[in-house]
Formats: sequence, structure tokens, C-alpha cells
Amino acid sequence: MTPTGGRLPAFSYFFPAHDEAGNIEGLVAEALEALPAIAERYEIIAVDDGSTDATPGLADRLAAEHPGVVRVVHHSVNRGYGAALRSGFAASRYPVVGFTDGDRQFRVADLGQLLEMLAAPASPDAVVGYRLRRADPAVRLLYARLYRLALRAFFGLRVRDVDCACKVFRRQALEGVRLESGGAFLSAELLVKFAARGGRLAEIGVPHYPRTVGRATGANPRVVLRAVRDFWMLRLRLWANRSAALGRGEPVLEGGQD
Repeated sequence: MTPTGGRLPAFSYFFPAHDEAGNIEGLVAEALEALPAIAERYEIIAVDDGSTDATPGLADRLAAEHPGVVRVVHHSVNRGYGAALRSGFAASRYPVVGFTDGDRQFRVADLGQLLEMLAAPASPDAVVGYRLRRADPAVRLLYARLYRLALRAFFGLRVRDVDCACKVFRRQALEGVRLESGGAFLSAELLVKFAARGGRLAEIGVPHYPRTVGRATGANPRVVLRAVRDFWMLRLRLWANRSAALGRGEPVLEGGQD
């Protein structure tokens, strides 16, 4: 790891994209502009999660235009947000890996703040962002508050904004972490299991921007119900047999791709 203010030797950046035809070209262009200031070598991985719009074709064209830098992982069907994150981690190749969402509500350049903290003397294994001012509808803010309280009460997870899609990890610290969720609960499952294995977390505030193109799905009742199911399955399994529960699922650094 380079000193604060320097560039990483190598960095893997990925983003999940489901029906993000209006965002993917702008996001890749933003990443191509921002990442040279962050890392000497870098890769950009678009995870197309079974999109039904022009996202797959646009992603393939961008990969062809930037060979060796932009890569695409395709899911043949929509498998969910968690599955897309798992595929992004699995496809990454460099010692430090980070992601944002494909909706452009975070800036790729802001990952630089997280990476500086990763290189700080305290040397955490992961840095997770928290939204300084969430640019989301009131119903999503309510869900997020209740969710944060539930995660603290039932898992002891003291993270301000578990679903903030602006995170960076040391790849080595992800070794041995196994995940089951394919939906929105995956972010929480990842941090719960990461911390249970001794992973050290740090947090930093990041700006959050309104979605300008496309449609958010986080408040979809099916998405919420799936997350509630995954929440309680993990909690019950941890109560029944902690070691077995932590060993369930696929390794985060392997598999996950179609």
C-alpha cells in the first residue's frame, strides 16, 4: 500500500448494473478519468445483472473500446443485487478492490478518500462509506434507520450506513469469507461475517447524489421481504451454530459468475 496521498500499485473497481443503460457509459467514462489518480494499474468491471434494456450491449462495446481495462460479467437472468456484488468480487484480480453502484449516486473519485484511510497508520482491512446526506425518498430513509437499529440489536454491527455502496477492501482480508444472500442483505452479511473473522473496519463520510436516470428498486416490497428473510435466516443460524453459520455459502472471492 502506498503512503497517504500516493497511488495504489493496483486497484479493482466494479459496479453492479441492472437496466442502467442511461448511466453505464457516463459511469465508465467517469471511472476512466478518476482511476489514474488513484492507482497505477486498475481494472473496471461492469456486472450486468440480467438487464433487459441496452445495458449488456453498451457494456460489451465499452469493453471492446478499452481492452484490458474494462471487463464485463453477464448474468443471463436477474439474480439480485447481492449476487451482482458477489460476481464483482469474484471477477476482481488486484490486491485492493472497491465498488460503487451503477446508478451514479456516488463519485468514483471519492473512493480515493476511502483508499487514503486504508493506507493510514491504523491500517484497517476495509473502509466503508456512510452517506453524509442521503439523496433518497423519505420511505427509504425510514427503512434504512430501522434496518440499522435491527442490525445493531441482533448482530452487534455498529456501522452507520451498512448499505452505502462505496466500500473498499483488502483482497487478502476477504479470504475465507463465505456469503449466501443474493439480495439486498448481502452488504450486511458481508460486514457481519467479515467482522466475525477479525476484519478491521473503518468508516468515512462520502457525498451522495440524486439518481438522475433510471429507477431505484431498493424499496420494492419483494426486495425488502427477501432481505428480511435473509436477515432472520442468518440470525437463527448464528444462534444455533455460529461456526457452521459462518461457513455457509460461496467464498466471496470465488464463483458467483454465470
